[in-house]
Amino acid sequence: MSSITFTETTATVLNDSTANGHLSSRLFTRKEIITPNQNVLWRIDRGVVRTLTWSEDGTFITLGYWGAGDLIGYPLSKINPYQIECLTSVEAIAIPQHHWHKYTNDLLAHIQYSEELLSIVHRKPVALRLWQFLVWLSEKFGRDLTQGRLIELYITHQEIAEVLNTTRVTVTRLLQQFEVEGALVRYKRRIILCLSNKKIMNIS
Repeated sequence: MSSITFTETTATVLNDSTANGHLSSRLFTRKEIITPNQNVLWRIDRGVVRTLTWSEDGTFITLGYWGAGDLIGYPLSKINPYQIECLTSVEAIAIPQHHWHKYTNDLLAHIQYSEELLSIVHRKPVALRLWQFLVWLSEKFGRDLTQGRLIELYITHQEIAEVLNTTRVTVTRLLQQFEVEGALVRYKRRIILCLSNKKIMNIS
């Protein structure tokens, strides 16, 4: 993995954010990496990012998924390497260090979401882990439909496997099992959870 440097663009945004006492917005494209800066947090207005690291052999380890209203940034983690990847086009506000005290509730929410996801990653068996992760995604990035709750975020089987510390093959097999059991349905490369079907929730 190549190292990521602090760019002039980020410096410009930071300078703009501190000028005249206002905070400036920045647009990022899909797949763009938000450049590291230990003096800046970002508050997402639109779009979805994931935070991740990787092991010595290059295996990706997803640390979280974040959307509108979430606070993210390199100062929130001591993990190295640490990367913020835009999964969609993203609009975010750069928050310099002297403004952080105004975002206590957002910082607490970040900790709560992180710990909730951490608890899911350690659930057993894998089927329960996967189901609870899908529910977590539906609560964070979903909306209600007649059939159930639509997860509006498109996420690949490989990306799910990276979150849950399992294999893509296992994720594919379990998703197919959930579909057969009526726990979910597919809709235009998205997943609708049929939360009224409690069968899958009783895995032991």
